[in-house]
Amino acid sequence: MSQQQTIAQPVSTEGVGIHTGRTIQLRFLPAEPDTGIRFRRVDLNPPVDIPALVDYVVNVERNTTLGKGDARVATVEHLMAAVAGMGIDNLLVEVDGEEVPILDGSAAPFIQLLQQAGVVEQEAERAVFVVDRPYRYRNEQAALEIVPDDDYRLTVMIDYGSSLVGPQFAHIDRLGEFATQIAQARTFCFFHELEMLVDHNLIKGGDLNNAIVFVDRPVEQASVDKLVRIFGNQVETVPSYGTLNEQALRYDNEPARHKLLDVVGDLALVGVPLQGHVYAMRPGHQVNIEFARMLRAAYKDYKKRQAVPQYDPDRTPAFTSRDILRILPHKHPFLLVDKVTEVGEGYVVGIKNVTYNEPFFQGHFPDEPVMPGVLQVEALAQLGGILILGFEDDPSAYSTYFLRIEEARFKEKVVPGDTMIMQMSLTAPIRRGICQMKGTVHVGSRLVTEARMTAQVVKNKK
Repeated sequence: MSQQQTIAQPVSTEGVGIHTGRTIQLRFLPAEPDTGIRFRRVDLNPPVDIPALVDYVVNVERNTTLGKGDARVATVEHLMAAVAGMGIDNLLVEVDGEEVPILDGSAAPFIQLLQQAGVVEQEAERAVFVVDRPYRYRNEQAALEIVPDDDYRLTVMIDYGSSLVGPQFAHIDRLGEFATQIAQARTFCFFHELEMLVDHNLIKGGDLNNAIVFVDRPVEQASVDKLVRIFGNQVETVPSYGTLNEQALRYDNEPARHKLLDVVGDLALVGVPLQGHVYAMRPGHQVNIEFARMLRAAYKDYKKRQAVPQYDPDRTPAFTSRDILRILPHKHPFLLVDKVTEVGEGYVVGIKNVTYNEPFFQGHFPDEPVMPGVLQVEALAQLGGILILGFEDDPSAYSTYFLRIEEARFKEKVVPGDTMIMQMSLTAPIRRGICQMKGTVHVGSRLVTEARMTAQVVKNKK
């Protein structure tokens, strides 16, 4: 397991928003473990925090925009790609406008800023979505897929049907290559798109220094004159075929690398690092975000599955039924733990096999046998007693009395034939014999019961 990371010290920069044309102040600050990446609109009163999660995406037209209430932060994808590429888990991003500055159109300036701040480890462990089965999303134009792998790899293919920007591929074998292989790739568009963008009141901050403009078809002089009026002396050379102003590419496949950059930034909004191989065919912000939504839902399900204690019937029990009879005072017909499969630091896992022969099924209920919730809680309580007294030399010298049961929830029925996989975990150190614990009961992968309990261990009088 790796540790979470944040930056060592605040750093700041400023730049122009490509769509608003406004000068934006941007500041990165360290953040506490488990707080994730957050954008804070400091120009609003009061300031508004927007988590960098796909749940908060409100627009994907030519950029990725996050929103909360009326607050917006647009064009977050390059910054998010840099944060992911640097392996940063927790960060506060203060911004005094509704858009992240475009800078040079790549993620490289953000990488440099984060490197200047320095990256430090934190005490909390990093959660990772280890992809254990394929996930696929496709529409009529594009497709994305992630399959299990031992690292986070990405392969991207683009094809704009252009003789100038034909089919291209980009690939990285691990996210650690992002800063050197992908971050410098700039955003791009085609010359024939510029007029449309201007007519739609976009790219007010457009600059020929923050984007590559490809010219792959004849250009009418009227269009050239219009763009000269908008961009002024920035427009120097409009070739019939090539790049505006004869811009030199940083890579032969710079467009494909930039699309891979966008995929990294958009999938960072899943909110947790990924372990798997992403294949993206003709990706764009809309399909990227739909795929990110799918992966975030899958991660929530993955977390639930990871929370289920693993039960291997072939594994030698930590405590057999005979051991349990030695530890607990309970006897037939009220002993509700059959064996203990695992004992760890501050937790214990036990099994209760529910059969039709349980005496309580005679009256609860003859026509529809259901294990009473109170007995499920009692089974957890007994398991808690094993957690507390299991390694005492003479457990019979102590008694465990439960003082409080809180937040008990019964989500599904437990019926004959079910195997209850129970776990009790300490939620605080034991002080003066007071023990605070949380218990869960799973049947298969389903959480059926949970509760918090407080108990007191008392030494018996001789």
